Amino acid sequence: MPDLLWLVLAAFVAGWIDAVVGGGGLVQLPALVLGLPGATPAQLLATNKVSSILGTTTSAVTFLRRVRTDLRTALPMAAAAYLGAVGGALIGLHIPKDAFTPIVLLLLVVVGAHTLLRPSLGGETSLRFEGARHTTAAVLVGLGIGVYDGALGPGTGSFLVFALVGLVGYAFLEASAKAKIANVATNLGALTVFVPGGHVLWTVGLAMGAANVVGGYVGARTAIARGSGFVRAVFLLVVGGFVVRLGGGLLGWW
Repeated sequence: MPDLLWLVLAAFVAGWIDAVVGGGGLVQLPALVLGLPGATPAQLLATNKVSSILGTTTSAVTFLRRVRTDLRTALPMAAAAYLGAVGGALIGLHIPKDAFTPIVLLLLVVVGAHTLLRPSLGGETSLRFEGARHTTAAVLVGLGIGVYDGALGPGTGSFLVFALVGLVGYAFLEASAKAKIANVATNLGALTVFVPGGHVLWTVGLAMGAANVVGGYVGARTAIARGSGFVRAVFLLVVGGFVVRLGGGLLGWW
């Protein structure tokens, strides 16, 4: 029971972070690793996805109700993200997860440094492409990050937000809204593989999912009320924390 309470608390925090700026999986997945030491990597990933999709769907709906979202861009991106996640999950069943930690760390350092060194980045929307090129860029973002999310997952929301801000040109708040829609699709894509394979620990996943829903709802309302500047600040704080956690783990600090 104490382990389950710890996992539920971690899921609430992850839901809040994920709704505000993405990357809740970098809180939730390590919590599952610590709380369920006997689980297989596939069970950990699958259970994480059950919890995540409930919270991400809640925050996506909250954003859609309160932030104007261009579905002509968001839906094709989400479809590509779903297909990418299906392929990524099939890959993820056959590769060691430890190999991804240095890659995730490197990506986070690059993302964080780029955002920190460009204070105006994501302050307002300034699209870099128009028409079909804009949609193509969003679809490629969804497909590429979808593959990553299916194979491993932690940091997916942050990477989606960063790609939509840095590559496509959205403000942080608009990017967060679109990222949630794509993130629902990536979670669904991974579960398309994990559920039939019997990898989900349903009791844990649903309990954490309930907490993730509450965290996602509170986080989405916080982001909407505070705006892009607040989201950018939380983004940098979260990315910095993830760099310290992952880097310290690789160096044997904990």
